[in-house]
Amino acid sequence: MSRHGKPHNLGRTNLIYWPAQFLMLGSAAALIARAVLLKSADSYAPATMFSTICMIIAWLLAIVLNHFQHQQEIRSNDFIFAIYVFSLVASAINIRTMTLIGQTNEDQFKAYIAFFAINTLGLAVEAWPRGRTEVQQQSDTNRYSKANLFSRITYQYLQPIVSAGYKRPLVADDITNMMPEYIKTKFSFTRLDTRWQRKVEKSLGTGTKPSLFWTIVTSHGWNWAPVMIYRFAASTLTYVLPLLLNNLLSFIGSYQTPNPQPVALGIILAFGMFFASLLSSFLTAQYFQTSMNIGIEVRTALIAMIYRKSLKLSSAAKQKSTTGEITNHMSIDAERWPDAITFIPLAIVLPYEIGIAVWLLYEQISWSVFVGLGTIVALGPINGFIAKFFMKAKSEKLAATDERVRLMNELLSGMKVIKLYGWNDSFRERVSVYRRRELVTLRKIGTAFSFLSIMFQSVPLLVSLISFSVFASVGGPNLTPGDINPQRIFVSISLFGLLARPIGMLSHIIAEIIGVRVATIRMQKFLLAEEVSPDTTDIIKTLPDDPSAPLVEIKDGVFAWEQEGPEIENEKEKKAREKLEAKKQKQLEKEAIKAGKPIPEKELPVEKNYGPTLVDINLTIARGNLSAIVGRVGQGKTSLLSAIIGDMYRRQGSVKVHGKLAYVPQQAWIVNASLKDNITFGNDFNQARYDHILMASGLLPDIAMLPAGDQTEIGERGINLSGGQKQRVSLARAAYENADVYLFDDPLSAVDAHVDQHLWQHLIGPTGLLKDKTRILVTHAIHHLEHTDQIVVIKDGRIAEVGEYNTLMEAKESLYQLITDYSVNQGKTRKTKTDGEESDGNDESDDKTQHEGDKEAVAVVKTEDKAELIADEKMVLGSVSFKVYQIYAKAASYKYSILVILLFIIGQAIQIGTNVWLKYWSSVAGTGRHTIGEFLGVYAALILIYMVFNVFSVYVTMAMAAIRASSRLHERLLTKMLHLPMSFFDTTPLGRIVNRFSGDIFSIDELTPWNFINIFLCATSVAGTVIVIATSTPVFLAIVPPVVVVYLLVQSYYIRTSRALKRIESVSKSPIYQHFSETLAGVSTIRALGANDRFIADNAAKADRAANAYFSWIVSNRWLQIRLETLGAIIVLAAALFAVLSRNSLDAGNVGLALSYALSVTQDITWLVRSYCDLQNQMVAVERIEEYANKNSEAPAETDVKLPENWPQAGHVEFKNYSARYREGLDLVVKNISFEVQPAEKIGICGRTGAGKSSLTLALFRIVEAANSHWAKASDNGSGQETETMKVEKASVDLEKIKELKEDGGKGVSVDLEKAMISQSETLESNVMDLEAVEVEQDGGSIWIDGVDISTVGLTYLRQHLAIIPQEPTLFVGTIRENLDPFDELEDAALWEALERAHLKDHIASLAGGLSFKVSQSGDNFSVGQRSLICLARALLRKTKILILDEATAAVDVETDELIQKTIRTEFKDRTILTIAHRIKTIMDSDKILVLEKGKVEEFEAPQTLLQRPDSLFYKLAHQAGEIKHSDE
Repeated sequence: MSRHGKPHNLGRTNLIYWPAQFLMLGSAAALIARAVLLKSADSYAPATMFSTICMIIAWLLAIVLNHFQHQQEIRSNDFIFAIYVFSLVASAINIRTMTLIGQTNEDQFKAYIAFFAINTLGLAVEAWPRGRTEVQQQSDTNRYSKANLFSRITYQYLQPIVSAGYKRPLVADDITNMMPEYIKTKFSFTRLDTRWQRKVEKSLGTGTKPSLFWTIVTSHGWNWAPVMIYRFAASTLTYVLPLLLNNLLSFIGSYQTPNPQPVALGIILAFGMFFASLLSSFLTAQYFQTSMNIGIEVRTALIAMIYRKSLKLSSAAKQKSTTGEITNHMSIDAERWPDAITFIPLAIVLPYEIGIAVWLLYEQISWSVFVGLGTIVALGPINGFIAKFFMKAKSEKLAATDERVRLMNELLSGMKVIKLYGWNDSFRERVSVYRRRELVTLRKIGTAFSFLSIMFQSVPLLVSLISFSVFASVGGPNLTPGDINPQRIFVSISLFGLLARPIGMLSHIIAEIIGVRVATIRMQKFLLAEEVSPDTTDIIKTLPDDPSAPLVEIKDGVFAWEQEGPEIENEKEKKAREKLEAKKQKQLEKEAIKAGKPIPEKELPVEKNYGPTLVDINLTIARGNLSAIVGRVGQGKTSLLSAIIGDMYRRQGSVKVHGKLAYVPQQAWIVNASLKDNITFGNDFNQARYDHILMASGLLPDIAMLPAGDQTEIGERGINLSGGQKQRVSLARAAYENADVYLFDDPLSAVDAHVDQHLWQHLIGPTGLLKDKTRILVTHAIHHLEHTDQIVVIKDGRIAEVGEYNTLMEAKESLYQLITDYSVNQGKTRKTKTDGEESDGNDESDDKTQHEGDKEAVAVVKTEDKAELIADEKMVLGSVSFKVYQIYAKAASYKYSILVILLFIIGQAIQIGTNVWLKYWSSVAGTGRHTIGEFLGVYAALILIYMVFNVFSVYVTMAMAAIRASSRLHERLLTKMLHLPMSFFDTTPLGRIVNRFSGDIFSIDELTPWNFINIFLCATSVAGTVIVIATSTPVFLAIVPPVVVVYLLVQSYYIRTSRALKRIESVSKSPIYQHFSETLAGVSTIRALGANDRFIADNAAKADRAANAYFSWIVSNRWLQIRLETLGAIIVLAAALFAVLSRNSLDAGNVGLALSYALSVTQDITWLVRSYCDLQNQMVAVERIEEYANKNSEAPAETDVKLPENWPQAGHVEFKNYSARYREGLDLVVKNISFEVQPAEKIGICGRTGAGKSSLTLALFRIVEAANSHWAKASDNGSGQETETMKVEKASVDLEKIKELKEDGGKGVSVDLEKAMISQSETLESNVMDLEAVEVEQDGGSIWIDGVDISTVGLTYLRQHLAIIPQEPTLFVGTIRENLDPFDELEDAALWEALERAHLKDHIASLAGGLSFKVSQSGDNFSVGQRSLICLARALLRKTKILILDEATAAVDVETDELIQKTIRTEFKDRTILTIAHRIKTIMDSDKILVLEKGKVEEFEAPQTLLQRPDSLFYKLAHQAGEIKHSDE
């Protein structure tokens, strides 16, 4: 310590230090005195002198150790603590020995007594809690590191939390910093990842696959040593108890003989059983905790490894691993390790435990035991078969879970599109297909387990039947009948009971090890997936010395999204794949027949196109250059930027980038943080630069409106920003990076003409903030091309033209054609506006960006310092109510629930019957009353009946009741999710919902049934035990009431804390999943901006919080275990002492029966209380699912309103004084709008970003309801900004809760908290009184289509009879056919025709499989423009009278836009069309133009009329977009 230890520099606790030093010195002095006195004593012995001198040296060294310990440690030293404990135990034994041999009168004995007394005082000082010392209070280390050895052994360091949890509901802050440092990501990841990388490198050389499972096991090396020591020691002590029972029964039996044994022996044996039981409990608790620590460490490390891997996946690997799969690796696969870790060492300990039991049984019934043991050996092959079956079933179940969670991720991300298309039923069926697969597998597993229970719950009875049969028949000397007596029977029963535990655990161990193996193989496959090559792009951090040197240089580049060819598979892999495909086809056919659908055709192998996307790319971009990349949809513009940032495979050539890179993707990526944090993105804050960027990005007006300015929280995926606002935040983030090279992927398509002009002038263009930076801009805005330094025209994946604007115009090729055909001011040089002209009609009020319609609005008034959109996840307070159990029982069906309970009661009664029969047999054996055959016949019959009931009870629980409950709960949650209003998804992070569909459903599927089985087994066993002991030793009943009361008190004291900790642990996982899905969505941006390390640190912090919560919950289980098993040991002691005290009136048979049950009841009661607490914790999953299942739904899918035939027939749309808001408590986004659209009329809708354009479309589809209407209020889930009234209600509810808790014995509810709540309530009530003066808003009006008020029409019918091309083109994983026609209603010919009209037929036909081509996650294997065209094809397939285009062509080039407009004009000539467009050219030929401003109708006239009025808003917008010819002034 003096050489390697580090001083903590926190001072020294003198009140403990000096007494400890003096007492150690006193101990040494007492021993020196004894040594001196020993020399002159009559009883002098060299050995005694030697041991005394050794102890003197030990205590003198302890003084030195204590000195360093106080300098370097903030807790008691383990060695000093151990010396005190061992010294006291040894001294006590020594004093007893000296007393027995008559040395009490010697002076050396008195010196030794003084030593013992000083030692006792010393231990008290050393064990004194140091939590309130200045040293510990100053230290920021974790609670575990502050606990002394005694506190760690008894888990007393958790006591303050348990006490706090009993008095008031715990919150996450109560348990911060609980776990040891080595569990944290920083240490656990380094330990595991270092070894894994070493194994991966080694395997590359040998051509073998590394094993993640064995890497995890071996990475903990010596950490397994204490785990194994604790386990072996605990197992040994478990078997000491039957030996002591044997001696105690001999002691009782001796009172039936002339030579009874002394009473002292009986008392020593009773206390021996007590201490053996107690020590076994302490060792078992340490075993569980130590192994669980390893498990949590492994989980934390795996989460970190999976997260880091997901940031490095190559484009091909990304397509193979969906978000759902990767989330499952975290939420389910990594979670298996803490669950399974305690079972892995048991696989090694089991043979040892079985060996001891067999040896002890051999002592009782000689060789007969081996016959019984043969039964276990014979069952070995069955075990092997079952293990194989389980491995296969687990893999199938996890594969189905992966698909379901992947689909849920997709469904939740695209919920808006699903609602707009009315595809709820289609997606529910898709999810249900995978859910049914899961349940089929679960039923198989449940059925197998029910038969397995014969082996593992009935095997001990079978073994005892066979062994007793053989022993009773031929088990004596020379094959004579064996001597059946109570002692032999009940010691054997006790040993068979102990043998039952390892055999019974065998199924669990097999299942857990298989489960963790399957999970680890899945994670291993992911961790071995291909990574992005770091040398794809050569990024040189520094700028070249030569200012004329290019910053971006691509030479002879050939780039692809796929590898050069398919992966080479060997014969074995090919056979496995074919077998899997055949199995999949068989499953699909089976499911189709069951659902009454046509049998699906066998999927033909699709040949992928491995050709390159970009060919022969030679490009140089000079420093400070603004280069525009133009081209048709799907020609490779975005791919070129991806090639530069290194996201593609570089097959040939080189890419070199000098300086720092910044990237703005085509679809803006926003994180769930404040607006300011989204822009600064982890960089150092510079106010001047920040303010300049906000101005340049046109965000100042938006910030002025937000509730808390730039501190307003932006929801997940930027849900409370419009498309244009998101894109500008993305641009501001890139600008704040202060990079050297900027890659802009069509950011101007999401904004209107006015904002486009502002961004060009102030940010991107030649006069903008970034004018000195190197900029590469993908754009369809041809009116900006003349102001760029260089134009790159891309065609068919090649660079067709490159050069300056004038040069290319003179060349009269692609660009010239584009400009002359589609630019109003063709060939003219646009004038550079002066500042005066710039500001003309462009004042600040015009620039105000309000609540864009496509997304949700936020309150305008700044009422709070920080406007939080996403509230913290709610945790239910108090106990899991009886209603939750009722919900589960109802889901499982009351019939099954009652049947299960009855079956377990009958099973327990039969098991007691077998032991009662054995007792009877032992009492009448040898009297000749019954033959051995009769005895064995009844015994065998009882065992057989027990086996039947056992199988049936487990089958009904696992394969019937549990499956039904799982199915109903999932179905209820899924149905509700698909019918919740959009406002719920806007304010609820995806991770929170996914957590319920993955973690909580997994818990209900696999953990809850086991907990119920444990509870029923333990409860019936405890009840049976009490009855048996009461009938055999009635005096025992005297301690039953106090023991029950104590157990109930401990349980009720503990359960509050345990439940709260489990809830905190459940809630702590959601942020990991949320952050994870957020990361996967923006991985390209994160990589391009070099923000990997920051995101990795965020993930680590969230994983550590979850690990800390899990650790706290696990420690609370150990806290309970120690206290319950101590109570159990007291029961054993009481039963044994009662037996000793009643030795004359009891026979050995009754005592044997009572004590063998008393030994098992301690474990049963402990398991009962723990299982009940675990069940309460598992029921939290049901509670969390029920919380979402009880949310308010949107309006009904169907109504009984009679609609005209083929409604809508004409397409007449009328808005009557219509107003709407996104959620209750928010401002209106459209205000009192009235206008009428005649049948087949074409209406163009325009307005500045945030004017409320998309809100109109959402209103037509009733995604938002009319303000203050019945459904606006009925579907509200209180997720909006809280109104004052809501806050008052909440405050009053909180006050009620506090009162309840106080009445419930919660003395610890702080007075401050109560005062604060009362004050808050009073303040809010006064605010409400002020609000009463405010005028109540009028009814929100209505929308009529063909004379029908749409608020009376069922949502599904309404949405399926309108067509829309949404602003965000969303595709789902599946085939192109499924994306176009999810209900499988149309012929392929109709689909091809629609694709042809959408100008996409040629591209789709060129893909492998055509309509069967697989769309990857989020449609990543299509460009954004191509996705828009697929959405257009969807709309063409829907033969409806009304079509809405919401920025449908924003992401396509002007040429394709023109073609699409022609298609729409011809295909939809008899339909009513509402077109929202930023590109004014798109709506120039509309019949009327609807101009919106601040949510109100500003203008509604023919475009020609509006263009004749220079003061009209439409004229200004058209002018800014370059759609009005410049006069030659």
